[in-house]
Amino acid sequence: MKKTIFSLFSTFILSITPWLTHAAWYEVTGMATVVASEDAARLHALEDAIYKAVNFSGADIGSISNLRPLLEEGRKEYQFTNHEVRYILVEKQKIYKDVMFVKARIDIYPSATGCHVDQYKKTFLVSNIDLASPQQAVMGQIYSLGDDFAQVINRQLDQESSSFVSVGTTDFEISKRYPERLKMIAEDTGAQYIIGGTITDLTATIEQNLLSSDITNRQFAMELTVFDGKTGSEVYTRNYREVARWPFPKTSQVDTRSARFWASTYGEMMLRVSRNVMLDLESEVSCKITLPEIVAKWGNVITMNLGRLHGVREGDKLQLWHTGSFIDQRGLPRNKVTETDITLTVSRVYEGEAELTVDQAELANSIQIGDVMHKLIP
Repeated sequence: MKKTIFSLFSTFILSITPWLTHAAWYEVTGMATVVASEDAARLHALEDAIYKAVNFSGADIGSISNLRPLLEEGRKEYQFTNHEVRYILVEKQKIYKDVMFVKARIDIYPSATGCHVDQYKKTFLVSNIDLASPQQAVMGQIYSLGDDFAQVINRQLDQESSSFVSVGTTDFEISKRYPERLKMIAEDTGAQYIIGGTITDLTATIEQNLLSSDITNRQFAMELTVFDGKTGSEVYTRNYREVARWPFPKTSQVDTRSARFWASTYGEMMLRVSRNVMLDLESEVSCKITLPEIVAKWGNVITMNLGRLHGVREGDKLQLWHTGSFIDQRGLPRNKVTETDITLTVSRVYEGEAELTVDQAELANSIQIGDVMHKLIP
């Protein structure tokens, strides 16, 4: 049964000394298509193995991003301190049909102290991803690639993220030039953060061969920006660049929603980028505080906009913060948040929202729709 379900995983607990009882070795095989070089394929296959092991172990996947720069040296052994991944031993690597396979033993100490353990899941809205130069999409006529890739990122966050829940995608233009529009979109969709992106490079290079078919390698570069839905301000920006073999005829029309495309070497590369987007978000955003908002009030019963999907449980304690706005000396509108001594207890949980009761009933009248809360850690 174990071999059937977990063909890539075999685990056993190290019990040599008492303080190692929670450590485990994970034997994992990662894979990646060889495109630019064998070294690059080895790195991607090793990253794939680490992701599988960390995800399977229940450790913090947000910590993987910090390891990536340290894996570029082609060593057989890697040792880390102050990290849940303590030791990596590359046991075997081989190439079969242009695919690099790396078998590694990975020593993991799940700490159960990741940010996703204590925080409610944050809500994300994914915007359609634009093409900076539509003419670069002529080969294959992949003009809808950005919109389809946004759907992939949306599913990645929804299905594999530890810290986030996606509220879907939007066709509205997402730009830092219009922060008020971003705030309205976030309020309408219930998103705490909004992702915007632009594909900046889809150019291709062709290797001509006399005795075999020509090989087409195609770039994929994207600039991705995350915005705070409450303020409309930019949280961070990151650039991604990869190259992969383009296996389709130059004059063909490629359906970027088809399984054929996403199973190709180019589609596999883009799936790897979408996973790296998720891991970077886990690293950069998961530790930011989650602020559920009050959306309804009836006497001493308060309704907030987070529920079972976000990790809310009956009995959770939250502290209230009043929200407000003012005009500064330059005439610019500003938001303010004021801490209070009011606490609330979750009394009933639904799929996407929850009901709370005010612990200090005499202070319930001061609570307003739009006020926010944060979870109190026991």
